[in-house]
Amino acid sequence: MPLVHMRDLLDHAYRHNYAVGAFDVSGLECLEGVMVAAERCRAPVILNLAYPQFEDFDVELLMPAMESAACRAVVPVAIQLDHGLDVEVAAHAINRGCNGVMVDASDRELGENIGITREVVSMAHGCGVPVEGKLGYNSAPIRAGSPGEPQNPKDVVYTAVAEARVYVERTGVDFLAVSIGIQTGRSRAKLRPNWQRLKQLNEALQIPLVVHGGAGLTDDQFRRLIANGVAKIRFESLFTDAAGDRLRVGAKKAARNDYHGIMREIRRAVEQEVERYLRLWGAAGRAAEVLEQCRGWQPVEYAVFHSRDGLSEPEVAAVVEEGRRAFSAIPGVREVRTGGLLQSEDRFGWLLSFCDPVLIDGYREHPAYVSFARPRADRLCNASSIASGANPFRARPAPAAQEVVSGAWSRRR
Repeated sequence: MPLVHMRDLLDHAYRHNYAVGAFDVSGLECLEGVMVAAERCRAPVILNLAYPQFEDFDVELLMPAMESAACRAVVPVAIQLDHGLDVEVAAHAINRGCNGVMVDASDRELGENIGITREVVSMAHGCGVPVEGKLGYNSAPIRAGSPGEPQNPKDVVYTAVAEARVYVERTGVDFLAVSIGIQTGRSRAKLRPNWQRLKQLNEALQIPLVVHGGAGLTDDQFRRLIANGVAKIRFESLFTDAAGDRLRVGAKKAARNDYHGIMREIRRAVEQEVERYLRLWGAAGRAAEVLEQCRGWQPVEYAVFHSRDGLSEPEVAAVVEEGRRAFSAIPGVREVRTGGLLQSEDRFGWLLSFCDPVLIDGYREHPAYVSFARPRADRLCNASSIASGANPFRARPAPAAQEVVSGAWSRRR
């Protein structure tokens, strides 16, 4: 399975002086274009789900397609939630398949930013998921289709080295998105990044750095970013502009281009732009060594059993439902199944799909499980973990096995 641990992927890029591209996916045309480009140049890639864009597409429909594309790819892939606001949004992203999260509280005071980020880190690390934080701020828009007016230099707050040290130490983030004068969105202006600040941040932190944006940068400036510790570049407008241009051209030729023809042109535009930057950033040809050196990301299944001890069928059904709700509330539990061979004359149980094996030791500490297990600790027992796809129980999904999406995750719809 070419889904890989995102921390391993960016650590590899940081050590070997290249950058992994993180490309926003807002539809199948973008997804297919990114994956074709990555496989063509044998490059690792990050599929990005940008929270500020959730009003533009149905993430519940798109996320399974992204995970499917990653699992069948022949190059290393990670899936990241971008610009998440809080721990609830991050937890739902992990439960839906993201194996990396970015939390952005950079518009808050340092103390509040640290508090929000630290809460996300604690939750995500308990699921085996790395976290990207952000320190520093610029006012340029990050939504697709936002106007790309040149930003006012007064609106930029560079990442301070002393604050960055404190932020990384107190939050435990794995990667840091820094502000050095590079804007997100579009720009026709020539940018002058603060190279001295970037060099100081890299020397002080010694963790993979991230930049968001890059419109207006030259090829040499991109190379200089990478030479100074940037291991991930999130650059959405590079292909949305190209796709938009193709869409406008196709619409003008409507007599010769139907919908499918226009979508093919958009995919080609995405492919061309993504491939160009993957090669420029040094990721091309790295797939084989990344797959060899990085851990694969694969869910594991884990069974929990409860003895019947004379319980009636209605009582069993009530306990099964109570357990389903408790397990579903634990971040990193992607699915809860019941029934089938999990039930016998003397016991019944739940089959849990954990996003990462680290949860095997950690799920019992979650308050939802503690509350459920405390009155019945002597009746619960656990089975060994089972690799996903090799489940001998053949349990059927419960009618309500999938937890309802929270308001925080879906509020942009």
